Amino acid sequence: WYQRRVREAVVSTQSTGDTTAKLFDAKTFHFLKSYKTDRPVNSAAISPIKHHILLGGGQEAMEVTTSHAKSGKFEARFFHLIFEEEIGRVKGHFGPINTLAFHPNGKQYSSGAEDGYVRIHDFDQSYYDFEYDF
Repeated sequence: WYQRRVREAVVSTQSTGDTTAKLFDAKTFHFLKSYKTDRPVNSAAISPIKHHILLGGGQEAMEVTTSHAKSGKFEARFFHLIFEEEIGRVKGHFGPINTLAFHPNGKQYSSGAEDGYVRIHDFDQSYYDFEYDF
């Protein structure tokens, strides 16, 4: 049931100082889930093969030059789609992440950031083996 519902859902993110991504039903626009971080969220993507949502963002662009890259929190963050809990992070960018997309086969994702790079990430076997304990 939830797999079918997720395919019909759309992710809406607010990045104006908002630190959440929200999941809405695309047909009814009813609120489904909310994913909270400690920094602005610019982009989100839903995994086609796992119950995961990926969020990206970081410190505001105008503040990036005045701080160290580590304090900008430019990681891509994985959350469990249903339980709304963070389950992992991937570092790599030196500027706010503005776009994320999963490959349709679910074995890779790409991220684009204000550092001028588009990165393609391949998942290790541990990603496929991961089971969420509830």
